[in-house]
Amino acid sequence: MGVTAVDSESQHTAVLRSPEIKESSATCRLRLRYFLWDSGHLGFGSAPLWASILRQGSPETVVWRPEATSIRGWKEATIFLGRNPSSFQIHLQSRRSKGQRGDVAIDQLEFLDCALPLPAGCAAGMVECANGGCVDPQQICDGTDDCGDGTDEKDCELEGYQRCDFEEDLCNWDLRSFSPLKWVRTNQQNISITDPLQGPGRDHSSNSASGHFLYVTIPEAGLQTDWAAFQSPFLEPTNSTHPCKMVMYTHQFGPRSGGLTVLVADRLITPVWERGGSLGDVWVKAEVEIVTDMIFQILIMAAVRDFTYGGIAVDSIVLSPECRLSIGNNTLEKFPEPPKDPCTVPEKMCDFHADCEQAEDEAKCGDFSYPEGSLGWTDTSIGSQSWVLYENSTHKEEEYLYVVKAPGQQLTDAQTRTPLLGPSGAACNLSFEFALTGNPDHIGDLSIRVIDSLLGDGRKLWEFSGKTGKDEESWRHADVLIGTRKHRFQLAFEARAKKLCPCAKIKVKNVRFFGCHASYYPLSPTGLSCNFEEGLCGWMQDNSDNFDWTLFSGMDHSIGIGNSLVVDLWSPSLRGAFGRLISYPTRAGTTDYCLSFFYKLYGPNTGVLNVKVTDNYGSETLLWTRSGAHGNMWHAAECWVPHQLTDFQLIFEAVRSGFDGQLAIDDLVFLDGPCTIPRVCSFESQQCGYKSSGKVRWLHQNGHGSTNGPKRDHSLETELGFYMMVNTGANILPSDTTTVLTSSVRQGNAKTECFTFWYHMGGENPGSLSVYMKPVKGERLKIFSNSLDQGDVWRHGNGNISSDLVDWQLEFEVVGAGGKDTHVAIDDIYISPYPCEDRGSRCSLETGMCSWSNTQNAEVDELDWELTSAEAEQHYTVPYEDHTLGTEKGHFLFVPSSNRTVANENAWLLSPHLPPTKGTCLKFWAFKPHSSDSRLNVWRLSEGRLSQLIVVDNLGGPWKHFAVDIISTKEYQIVFEGTKGSSGAVALDDIEYTIGIDCAKKVTDSQTSGKPNNAGGIAASVIVILLLLATLIALLIYYLRTRNRAEAPPAGPSSSFGAGFSNEIYESDVTDRVRVPTVQNHPETGFSDVSGYADIGETEDV
Repeated sequence: MGVTAVDSESQHTAVLRSPEIKESSATCRLRLRYFLWDSGHLGFGSAPLWASILRQGSPETVVWRPEATSIRGWKEATIFLGRNPSSFQIHLQSRRSKGQRGDVAIDQLEFLDCALPLPAGCAAGMVECANGGCVDPQQICDGTDDCGDGTDEKDCELEGYQRCDFEEDLCNWDLRSFSPLKWVRTNQQNISITDPLQGPGRDHSSNSASGHFLYVTIPEAGLQTDWAAFQSPFLEPTNSTHPCKMVMYTHQFGPRSGGLTVLVADRLITPVWERGGSLGDVWVKAEVEIVTDMIFQILIMAAVRDFTYGGIAVDSIVLSPECRLSIGNNTLEKFPEPPKDPCTVPEKMCDFHADCEQAEDEAKCGDFSYPEGSLGWTDTSIGSQSWVLYENSTHKEEEYLYVVKAPGQQLTDAQTRTPLLGPSGAACNLSFEFALTGNPDHIGDLSIRVIDSLLGDGRKLWEFSGKTGKDEESWRHADVLIGTRKHRFQLAFEARAKKLCPCAKIKVKNVRFFGCHASYYPLSPTGLSCNFEEGLCGWMQDNSDNFDWTLFSGMDHSIGIGNSLVVDLWSPSLRGAFGRLISYPTRAGTTDYCLSFFYKLYGPNTGVLNVKVTDNYGSETLLWTRSGAHGNMWHAAECWVPHQLTDFQLIFEAVRSGFDGQLAIDDLVFLDGPCTIPRVCSFESQQCGYKSSGKVRWLHQNGHGSTNGPKRDHSLETELGFYMMVNTGANILPSDTTTVLTSSVRQGNAKTECFTFWYHMGGENPGSLSVYMKPVKGERLKIFSNSLDQGDVWRHGNGNISSDLVDWQLEFEVVGAGGKDTHVAIDDIYISPYPCEDRGSRCSLETGMCSWSNTQNAEVDELDWELTSAEAEQHYTVPYEDHTLGTEKGHFLFVPSSNRTVANENAWLLSPHLPPTKGTCLKFWAFKPHSSDSRLNVWRLSEGRLSQLIVVDNLGGPWKHFAVDIISTKEYQIVFEGTKGSSGAVALDDIEYTIGIDCAKKVTDSQTSGKPNNAGGIAASVIVILLLLATLIALLIYYLRTRNRAEAPPAGPSSSFGAGFSNEIYESDVTDRVRVPTVQNHPETGFSDVSGYADIGETEDV
């Protein structure tokens, strides 16, 4: 459930009401997940989210306010509802004003331990309630209705208990104090009924806003002294057999809560109990036993911090009959002198670096290697189990933390925390030993959590469940990576024993911190270059994100059986929106850099893979991005990192869009110097090294707010997607004026490569677009040309490039034609390591998807067609072989089907725009077994309208061939629409269309109309002649290059990958696919523009 925006100046509150709930026990709590995202990181205001309860006859009572933003993703929280003796409703509320942009949402609500004790025969030692339920003897006269009928709290005064709920008065408690800061008796209605962040929200005794309690916080005049105390009347001496027992309930909420201490004042003033910091939005039970042979007073002292909200409240104090009032004149001892000031500023305490002469600043921080290090752990349990420290007075090394029974009423984990630590560095590691021992088969659970000073509770870093052994000395060792923490934080051990008894124990000892100082980074021999075979090298997990990247064995790009780094969206344990991998800091240099790597984006809900750069101030810049379907294969990528003026870090960021897919990276190489022209460029983050020349500049822009150019890009099909565009209007680019966009240099290749791109030519007389392959030496060769105004659509163009080992560049040349408000734009450049397949009309899918493409337009589909092979597939149901090769190595397209996505979601596969036709034959092979309830429809899309061509259903066996004639008086596209069912696959292979030739092989359309410029064809003919002369030269160049590479170390980012491994010679599209031999030995270097209505693919009987 989410909260909508508001469109007025006044504050608006959204309310989500629960059904009416009959009643609840004192242990009742509601667990939920919530999401708060503030677009400006400035806060929604004071109350973006809170919960309250409403009972008949009582005012609305606030019971929960999240203390920290969940800006990094979904967070888990617990609402402690407490005892409600009558029917009530829960209200979840959010308040915002116009201009406060962001997201507020809740999910996964679950009630826990809300029922009253059931009538049953009580076990030995238990006390029976009037309603037949059973309670523990410690719950008798403890200030809480545990029975549910009041039996356990009946007639307590008659038995000598002194109880004070502060509803009528102070009950002999004295609020006078030596400190200017005072406790006050009040209730929530007096504090505030409009601001949910003020006050505890409710008292303990009646669980309502009208109930009274004692409270201390920062006064309106400001904080002069940071402590306040109140005291009991004088009490008679006690002894160990009849100790004075005090029960009280405390509410320590918000950053102002510094802690609470109980002191006994007799001849001295001695602390006997303490509870530090903030415990959340809950009343917590405390029990204190006092033994003294002198008349004494009980002092309750609170520490208050100077922060924005919060405070400390005390309610429902109960003194046992052994706490007898003293009659006579007595005086209170003076408070002891406060402790000396620390030897350094608070921010340097426990920062993993000794700043004091005797290392006093690190002595009590939780590291057992210090003599008093174990004292740094403070119990913060609020439930029936807690942590205590065992110390052997004679053998200091025999100390450990262990879990014991506690007086708290909540059925929550025992928790112990360190003081505020850090910040910490990338190598920060926690080492400890643990034991869960005893007779039961399952002892309990133990985990470690980080509590960020700004963001609150983080996810568990480590957990263990079960048993380490029967023997008490069955210790195990654990190392947990804490990593970089930019804010101060606390570490917390959390545990819960299934049954606490002498026969079962949970213990922790020998806690150590290693390599934790914020400025420490371990030396990585390979730097940022990494194949992940021996760890993360110079990279680390980002601890402020939602999930981690995982080392995965057996799927790497280099050797197939090694490691790669993976985000497995199929994992049900994955939580949140994004996971980030961050490099160690790199010093600013004098040149650009090149980051090359291999990546995989596979599945219908992979989301986005980003590469970013960040500086010391936290500013982030997007350098590279990919999204959508990329098939079950590795792809090479090069990311240009511009010259940085300050030290910087690189970031790999996986942003999930669902629960079905996989992202992976491998073989990272980071080198000085710019990248060569990348194989793939979408222009989403930068210009990929393309530079403009001429009087008119090409612009790197998107459609949002632009007055000229396409409204949507081709990659993302949104106004926010980027492309390169030049304004060709006569007032900007006059007739016959030229502007050129030039790539960086790409190393020559002996193989023919296919260059593809998408272009957009808008307006009347937009000019001409030509693409050239320009060798570093020699004349440039035209590989594509078009000068037609073809409407407001992106069109596909391609051409073969044969460089014969000569380094070369791409040139996009536009010549103005005197049009008005015209433009030419390009997007999604791709250089395939294979020749183009039959000018885009026949596609075996062995070398890619040819001119077919998925759409990213969420208005027409939700899924994508994926390219895979039976050999590579390990997750989805697919055909056992393809049609082209008839083997498990062959490739095909399919619509992924799993229970991680809902049924009836569809995927569109689109052809390029094709010319009007009186008969064009579409041929393809489809696979759909009887067990599959997925569907396949084929449509003709023209002017936004769909016309059905064929429905593929009930195939039932192996691959089946289909052929259908297409007739259209308008330009059109072919659409293969796959619709996911509940199970089974639908797949495509060997797709072909013959423009102007029907399925009877009859020529239906004129073959000369609309023929584009054939300069590229002439150039290709010249090349055929020149090839005869170039053969000997090419062989000589190849020999010299081979000899030079063998004799000298490689130079430049395109030829050196360092660290003992290389990804240069690996072509992902070559290794992961089976190459189909081409008909021609020397494919022509000519243009292919399927939207130019000139080329007709060869006919073939299938």
